[in-house]
Amino acid sequence: MAAPLAGVPRGAGRAAEPAGGNPRGAAGSPRPPPRPPGGDPPPSPPDRRKKKDDNILEIPSIPNPFPELCCSPFASVLSASLLPKATSRKKQVIKVYSEDDTSRALEVPSDITARDVCQLLILKNHYIDDHSWTLFEQLTHTGLGRAIEDHELVMEVQSNWAMEEENKLYFRKNYAKYEFFKNPLSFFPDHMISFPNETNAAVSHSGVLQMFLSSSTYPEIHGYLHAKEQGKKSWKKLYFLLRRSGLYFSTKGTSKEPRHLQFFCEFSNSDMYMSLTGKKIFGAPTNYGFCFKPNKSGGTRDLKLLCADDEQSRTCWMTAIRLLKRSISENSLVAMDFSGHRSRIIENPTEALSVAVEEGLAWRRRGCLRLNSHGSPIAMSNMAIHRSQSWFHHKISREEAQRLILQHGLVDGVFLVRDSQSNPKTFVLSLSHGLKIKHFQIVPLEDDGKLFYTLDDGHTRFTDLIQLVEFYQLNKGVLPCKLKHYCARIAL
Repeated sequence: MAAPLAGVPRGAGRAAEPAGGNPRGAAGSPRPPPRPPGGDPPPSPPDRRKKKDDNILEIPSIPNPFPELCCSPFASVLSASLLPKATSRKKQVIKVYSEDDTSRALEVPSDITARDVCQLLILKNHYIDDHSWTLFEQLTHTGLGRAIEDHELVMEVQSNWAMEEENKLYFRKNYAKYEFFKNPLSFFPDHMISFPNETNAAVSHSGVLQMFLSSSTYPEIHGYLHAKEQGKKSWKKLYFLLRRSGLYFSTKGTSKEPRHLQFFCEFSNSDMYMSLTGKKIFGAPTNYGFCFKPNKSGGTRDLKLLCADDEQSRTCWMTAIRLLKRSISENSLVAMDFSGHRSRIIENPTEALSVAVEEGLAWRRRGCLRLNSHGSPIAMSNMAIHRSQSWFHHKISREEAQRLILQHGLVDGVFLVRDSQSNPKTFVLSLSHGLKIKHFQIVPLEDDGKLFYTLDDGHTRFTDLIQLVEFYQLNKGVLPCKLKHYCARIAL
C-alpha cells in the first residue's frame, strides 16, 4: 500500500503519480488518500486550489452576453484583436483671441482643423455662420500674420512657434476668404498675368479657375517686387515670375530666358504671411509687404521678404501663390461646400463658381432692432443710437480703421463707421472698393430745429446713422459701391 502523502512535498507527490490510469475518480474528483489499517483517516493536507475553486463556486454563475469576446479555456491571454481599442483622441488646450484682445481657452482634439475651431466658436457664441469666419495667426515679434486655411491642423501651426514667442490665434471675419471664386478676373490685372499660348485671349471665369487648378496650364504671374537682400538692410527691385515650379527673379531686366532666371523660393515647406508692420521692423519701401517663412524657421534670418508697390499687386501675388500651394498640395482643398450637415470638396470649377455666387447672395446681415418687446420705439437719443451697432467704432483713428478693414479682407463693400478725428461733431464712413480704402465724411445738418445726417451735402438726409447705413446697404447713391460687410469687434 502506498504511503500517505502528508509528509511528502506537493511537487514530489505529483511526480510520483503513475502515468497511466486515472488519478482522479470516475467523476473527475480527486482520489482520496489511503486509510491506514485500524485507525482514523489522517487529516487532509491543505489544498489551496480546492479552496480557490470553492470560493469561485460560491459566486452564482452569470451568463456572458458577449461570448465572442471570451478566450478559449486553454488560452492563457486574450487575443489582442479582441481587446477593445482606445478610440479617444488626445486633447489639448488652445487660446483664441478676439479683436478686443479678450481670449477664450478651448480644449480640443489634437487633430482639429482651423475650420472646426471656427465652427466651435460660432456655436459657443451663437454667431451667424456666413462662411467668412477665419482663424488668423499673428506672429507678434516679427509683425507677420496670415489667415490659416480651413484644412490646416491647428496643433501643427502652433508646433512651429518658438517657446519664447508670444504668438496668438485670432478669431475674426475675412470676407476675402473665398472672393476669388466669385470674381477671379478682378484679382489679376492684365499686365501681371500671362496665359498659355494655346489659350484664347478672352477667358471666362470658369476658364480662369480651371487654369489655376490645373496641373499643366497654370498661368504665369510676373511683375516687379522689392526683395530684401539676405543679411543686409537694403532692398532691391527685381522682376519676378511665378511658375508652377516656384518663384523666380530675373538677373537681367525683364528677361524670361532660363539662363537669366534665378530661383527664389518654393512653397511646399513654407507658409506665406502678410507683413503688418514691414516699414517699422524691416525698413520696407512700401506698406504692401509679404514674406515666406519656413515651417521650422530659426528666426528673422530665414524670412524671405518681398514688397509690392500697391495693394492690387500684393493681392495678385498672394492670391496666385495661395492657389498654387493648394493645387500642388497632396491634401489640396480647392473649394468647399458647407451647405449641408457635413462639408465636402468641390472639384468642378464651374460648380465652385456657382456655389460661391450663391453664397454671396445668401449673405445675411443682422437686423437693426430699434423696437422693444412691446413694439414701441426705444427711448434713446438719435445722437447715441448708433453706438449699439456692430459697424460703429467709437474713437478709432484713420490708421486703425484701415488696419481693421484690411484684416477683414479688401472686398468691395467692407465698411465701418467711426468718429471723425478732425471734427468731433462729424462721422466718417470708411469703405473698401477696388482694393483701396476710401473715407467719406458724414456731416450733421440742422434744418427747422431738427438734426439730420448726410453724405451728399444735404441732397439725401437721414434722421440717424442707422437709417443712413441701411439706405446705402440697399442703394449705391454717391458711394462707389453698396455697403455689404461691416467690420465688427467681436467678444469671445
